[in-house]
Amino acid sequence: MREVTRQPAAPADVAPGLPRQSRGQVRLAAERFVTHRLAVAGLATFVLLLLLSTIGPVFWHYNYTAITGQFATGPSAQHPFGTDLIGHDLFAQVLEAEATSVKTAVLVAVIATVIGTTIGAAAGYYGGLADALLMRFTDLILAVPLFAILLVLAHKLSKQAGSWFWIALIVGFVLWTQVARQVRGAFLSLREREFVEAEHAIGASDWRIIGRHLIPNAIGPIVVSATLAVGLAILIEAVLSFLGLGIQPPEVSLGSLIASGQDAAATLPWLFFFPAGFLVITILSVNFIGDGLRDALDPGFRG
Repeated sequence: MREVTRQPAAPADVAPGLPRQSRGQVRLAAERFVTHRLAVAGLATFVLLLLLSTIGPVFWHYNYTAITGQFATGPSAQHPFGTDLIGHDLFAQVLEAEATSVKTAVLVAVIATVIGTTIGAAAGYYGGLADALLMRFTDLILAVPLFAILLVLAHKLSKQAGSWFWIALIVGFVLWTQVARQVRGAFLSLREREFVEAEHAIGASDWRIIGRHLIPNAIGPIVVSATLAVGLAILIEAVLSFLGLGIQPPEVSLGSLIASGQDAAATLPWLFFFPAGFLVITILSVNFIGDGLRDALDPGFRG
C-alpha cells in the first residue's frame, strides 16, 4: 500500500500573514471590539446615519434644493426639521449635508492613509537618510498650524471648484502626518523581527517584504489612524464650511447649514440645532469606533 507522507504544519509564529493566522487575528479583534459598548453603539449609530443619508433622500418627498412654499416654519409632520427662510425642507437638507460630510471625510481618510502609509513605511523600513529626510518633511508640515494651511489652500482652490471633492483633496493632503508617524513607529519595530530577516535571507524584494509582511502586521495602527481621520475630517470640513471657505452652494454640508442657522438660532432654533446635533452625533460615533478599534487591535488589550 502506498504510504502518504504528511508535511508538518508550520507554526503560526514562524510565518506571520498566513490566511489561518490572519483569520484568527481578525476573529480575536472582532471579539474584543464587541465587548466595547461605546464602540458598538458608535458603529450602530454611524451605520444608521449612513443609511439614512444615502437611502432616505430616495424616499423623502422633498429634494434638498426644492422650494416648498413654506418659509421659516417649525418642525411638523410634513417638515420634521422645519423649513428655512428660503423655504427649503431642512430634513432633506440635513440628509444631503450628512451624506456630503461623510463622503468628504471618507475620501480624506483614504488620501491621508495612502500618503501617510507610503511615507511612514519608507521611513521606517529604510531608516538612515531616507528616514531623516521624510521625517523632517513631516515635522515641517506639523510645524505649520494646520488651519493656516487649510485656510490658504481652501481660499485658493475651493472658491474655484466649490465641491466636496476639492475640499477632500485639500484636507487629505494635509492630514497624513499622524498616519505617517504611526506607520513609521510600527515599521521600526517590525523590521527587526525574525520573519523579515528570513525574507532577506531568501532574497525577497523590499516591495514583497513591505507589502506581504510589514503592512499586514501594521494594519492595526493604520486602521485606527484612518478611522480617527474620518472624525477629524468631518470637523475640519465643518469649520471650513462654517467660515465660508469650504463647500459652496448649491452643495450643502453640516458646517454650511450651521453657518446659515447661527444668526437665527435665537428665533428659529431648529435651523441651528438639527445640523449641529447631526454633526456632534456623527463625530462622537466615529471617535467611539476609533477607540474600540484601538483597544481591539492593541496586543496589550485586556478585556
